[in-house]
Amino acid sequence: MIEASRVEAVAPAHADSPQTPAATRAAGLARLDAFAPRAGRIYAADRNTDYGPDADDSVSHLSPYLRHRLVLEPEAIAAALSRHSVNAAEKFVQEVVWRGYFKGWLEQRPSVWSDYRRRVRADLARLDADSALDARYRAAVEGRTGIACFDAWATELAATGYLHNHARMWTASIWLFTLGLPWSLGADWFYRHLLDGDPASNTLSWRWVAGLHTRGKTYLARADNIARFTNGRFQPTPDSLASDAPALDEPAPPPAAMPAAPAPLPSDGAPVGLLLTEEDGHAESLGLDGATVAGVATLSAAEHRSPLAVSAAVVGFTGDAVADAAARAAAHWNVTAETLPAGVQWGDALAAWAQRLGVTRIVTAELPQGPAREALDTAQPTLDTAGLALYRIRRPYDAAIWPHATAGFFKVKKRIPKLLSELSLA
Repeated sequence: MIEASRVEAVAPAHADSPQTPAATRAAGLARLDAFAPRAGRIYAADRNTDYGPDADDSVSHLSPYLRHRLVLEPEAIAAALSRHSVNAAEKFVQEVVWRGYFKGWLEQRPSVWSDYRRRVRADLARLDADSALDARYRAAVEGRTGIACFDAWATELAATGYLHNHARMWTASIWLFTLGLPWSLGADWFYRHLLDGDPASNTLSWRWVAGLHTRGKTYLARADNIARFTNGRFQPTPDSLASDAPALDEPAPPPAAMPAAPAPLPSDGAPVGLLLTEEDGHAESLGLDGATVAGVATLSAAEHRSPLAVSAAVVGFTGDAVADAAARAAAHWNVTAETLPAGVQWGDALAAWAQRLGVTRIVTAELPQGPAREALDTAQPTLDTAGLALYRIRRPYDAAIWPHATAGFFKVKKRIPKLLSELSLA
């Protein structure tokens, strides 16, 4: 039996840590405004260099806000293009679109998410049965491997809830090919600690490093590359890292058809309850101004990212992000916001809330694959029994990108100019 109390010895970050950014839309927009002047050629030239947690202005640090949609992807793209040409801002725009690509890819292969969840539990059970594997795992997550760069990144992850993207790639590669640890437990480790932890981006990035996303293509962390792109902060010796990165193997996940767009909310003016989760923090732009919103409720699945304990920083940031979204939505529609009891079983809480409001319809942003989607899918039979209709709204941004995420990123990348035009961003 895996205990949820299995945690790292590294002191976790806390929600009130000075290193944890404010989880509000206002803070996200301020960050976007500060970064936008550098979103062009400066970003393209410097984005791969990890200068360290105290001196890292090479990247935007927008990912926690984009992940929770406190700042929307079109807003970030528009801010960059308002200051730079499409060519100059190309790399930044691509990085934003990557997140939508990963979401769309996973939507068409939901078995990859469910398989990841199964693998985490199975590999945690392996730790209980294999003391040598468990010792290597604990040394890694506690930053005690003896590989200076890896141990520094493990400590930084626990302390800040963030890692530079290049550091994530190096860390995952060392985890897999130098330390010989299961990819699923590495993905789970990141997911429990990253403020921007996204089910699709995190899972599929780890699979990409392992050679499972782009079949047979792996990522090998090299000593010279680490020294160069950490500006000399770390200089591992070549013999301290694996010299080869053999791809992992598994049957290719079968592609499925893109789920049909949700049915639109009826326009008869009947009152609705608005449900907010960590997946979308800007209900004001969901196109509900023609609806009669009777009340707002919030639910978070952050604590269910893993069978193990999720970091206090992640739970705190997510809770604050949802609370900020609820406060804005309640003010926008002049209604009351309620925080419903947390938990995977959401059906009873939603049914009781709808009864208090006197509504038979609940509307929410469409949830991509992940814990919140699992929780709401589990709640669906209870809602059906209570006679409650659930409407999920797919944003135009997702509707534009997801259907093209059928293979590698290149297919989406070459369509970016057309996508920008379709979304009135060009």
